[in-house]
Amino acid sequence: MKNNILIVEDDIDIAHLLSLILTKMNLKVSIAYDGAEAKSLIVENSYDLILLDLMLPKIDGETLLQYIRERTESKVIIISAKTDIHHKVDLLKMGADDYITKPFYQEEVAARVVVQLRSIVQSPTHEYIHRELILDIDKRIIKLQGQTLSLTNTEFDILAILIQHPETPLSKKKIYETIGHGTYLGDDNTVSVHISNLRKKIADITEEPYIKTIWGIGFMLI
Repeated sequence: MKNNILIVEDDIDIAHLLSLILTKMNLKVSIAYDGAEAKSLIVENSYDLILLDLMLPKIDGETLLQYIRERTESKVIIISAKTDIHHKVDLLKMGADDYITKPFYQEEVAARVVVQLRSIVQSPTHEYIHRELILDIDKRIIKLQGQTLSLTNTEFDILAILIQHPETPLSKKKIYETIGHGTYLGDDNTVSVHISNLRKKIADITEEPYIKTIWGIGFMLI
């Protein structure tokens, strides 16, 4: 499976150059040209690595970095013309994994991307925790209050998506297509049925609600 990369860069020429570099590395690439668009993509998708500019319209890079660190495990490489060493150090302390100064060499970008993706491959943990829910992706196990939930494959996939995007509304279309059911047709009730079954299985263990319906949008883990 190709690694999923997001480029957040408002300069079209630089964004396209970065995309060309990464595409040649056989990576799946998406581009956001402002901070708000990037935030929306991050909510809806899971990225292995994000290349992040700092001087962005709508939401600046530093604010977006904080959001990424609070919500995801994505690796982040800052790509910026700012050269102040203290600023670089502050960004690394905020959670950036690396920093590339503009103008950059294509070979340098490729090498630093390889290093970050290699660290993902070597990472031993694929565990997510939300309140008393624990998701182990590798073992395909979800526990609630220490008890393993007995789930169908589809129920597991849906709950896993919600756990990886806590307190973030996900549309039925996003859930349906992410779990591999093909193109969402709008009137399909499959996701709602599985959500109902998940609520019942959670209720067998605790009275605390975990899945909230966001009317007109979809569902959210609370």
